[in-house]
Amino acid sequence: MQNTKTLRLVESALMIAIAAVLELVSKALGLELPFGGTVTIFSMLPIVLVSYRHGVKWGLLTGAAYSFVQMLMGFKVVSALFMPGGDSYMVLWKALLICLLDYVVAYTVLGFGGVFRKKIKKPWLALLLGVMAALLLRYLVHIISGAIFYGEWAEWFFTDGSSALPAAFRQWVMSGFSGAGLAVVYSVVYNGLYMIPEIILTSAAAVIVGKIPAAVTVKAKK
Repeated sequence: MQNTKTLRLVESALMIAIAAVLELVSKALGLELPFGGTVTIFSMLPIVLVSYRHGVKWGLLTGAAYSFVQMLMGFKVVSALFMPGGDSYMVLWKALLICLLDYVVAYTVLGFGGVFRKKIKKPWLALLLGVMAALLLRYLVHIISGAIFYGEWAEWFFTDGSSALPAAFRQWVMSGFSGAGLAVVYSVVYNGLYMIPEIILTSAAAVIVGKIPAAVTVKAKK
């Protein structure tokens, strides 16, 4: 039993390391957006795979551990959140909530990736649906955080900061939404720029990995 736990810890640590390397490689390739968020080379798959192999509870713990690795890798961005300015109490309150949502919660929910393992017989399909569910949850968390804390950038984004988007779409957004609604649309669109490709790439990789018996079969106790 002790040996099983040790092997599970080692495997989880290895998967976290692989996820971190894939993230760093993706950033080195220039796949990071100017204001945060990176389209990675399916760096979320190792965390989801831990959940699939060892259960959702263990997956959530692994996702939580990975969230702190993410904060360390993004130390420059995270530390900037705590720089004094205006009402320092509000800065601290806001920074803590942003870290909680955009890091701790957003990466912990990847642990739900194994939720379909015992419900669907085909491993590749169970892993695929787990990936989609986990990454959609992460996307939702970023949408909530973005709408609350970065919604003030919405008007600028749809006028001067998003020239890559079709002009007709930007005009439609600006004429049809305002206030909180505009903030939500902004967050959906901006976070979608990296999360939607991420979901597609990781889903494709999940199908491939899910068809490799050694990757989805484990005898460790849950």
